[in-house]
Amino acid sequence: MKLDPKDIETSQLHGIMLGAVQPRPIAFASTVDKDGNVNLSPYSFFNVFSSNPPILIFSPARRVRDNSIKHTLINARETGEVVINIVDYNIVQQMSLSSTEYAAGVNEFTKSGLTEAPSDIVKPPRVAESPVQFECKVKDIIELGQEGGAGNLIICEIVMVHVNDAVLDEQLRIDPFKIDTVARMGGNWYCRSKDAMFEVPKPLAELGVGVDALPEDVRNSSVLTGNDLGKLGNIVKVPSKDEVIAFAKAEQLPPLSITEKHTRAKELIRQGNLLDAWHILLLETWK
Repeated sequence: MKLDPKDIETSQLHGIMLGAVQPRPIAFASTVDKDGNVNLSPYSFFNVFSSNPPILIFSPARRVRDNSIKHTLINARETGEVVINIVDYNIVQQMSLSSTEYAAGVNEFTKSGLTEAPSDIVKPPRVAESPVQFECKVKDIIELGQEGGAGNLIICEIVMVHVNDAVLDEQLRIDPFKIDTVARMGGNWYCRSKDAMFEVPKPLAELGVGVDALPEDVRNSSVLTGNDLGKLGNIVKVPSKDEVIAFAKAEQLPPLSITEKHTRAKELIRQGNLLDAWHILLLETWK
């Protein structure tokens, strides 16, 4: 097959490029707007381009469907600061949830259940769960076009690096097995640095309710992982009181401790039954 980029739709060319140029590392970019509102969003047009000076570049492209621009780009222009957080396997579901197109001013840290950690030099917070975080000053933004699909190269100079000691080897180098990073492939596919490819469905077209919609005991569960919470947060509607009561009656469930509820829910999540997992987790809420 031969394709002239001028002869095909941008969306088709976009799919071919992303399906061929893979795996792509992920810049999990946290920014703030001029009023201090926090934004968090992932970008796979990203890499390191220099170590002296230390330069990272990522590109929030204009949306193909409507030519709109991302909040990250707007914030980077307004404030000149960004934190690039590295994504490992432990937070991939929450990272995916954060890519949902929430309205301006909505904090994706809250929606994804990730933790804000204060930065040392720049204003945007770091993702505490990320194994490596780069505080950056924006050196330049290069606009590559005005049409849908056009990139905007955000050239970032690293001013502070944070590395979780748990990913270091005895020589204080980053161990590729311990850091367990993930990268973007084509479509819904990702790959894991120390394992094989795995599939992560994109967030729903409708807005997910977010991890913040879960009861506090669920958000702080010692049984459910961040990935479990990310999946639960991607449903579009929290079950109603009547639905939960009807489920409890139909299943003839005995009283359950918090640990028992979380354990049952975890198995349901593993099976892909997110609705019944929610039913289980909301049982005591509606009693």
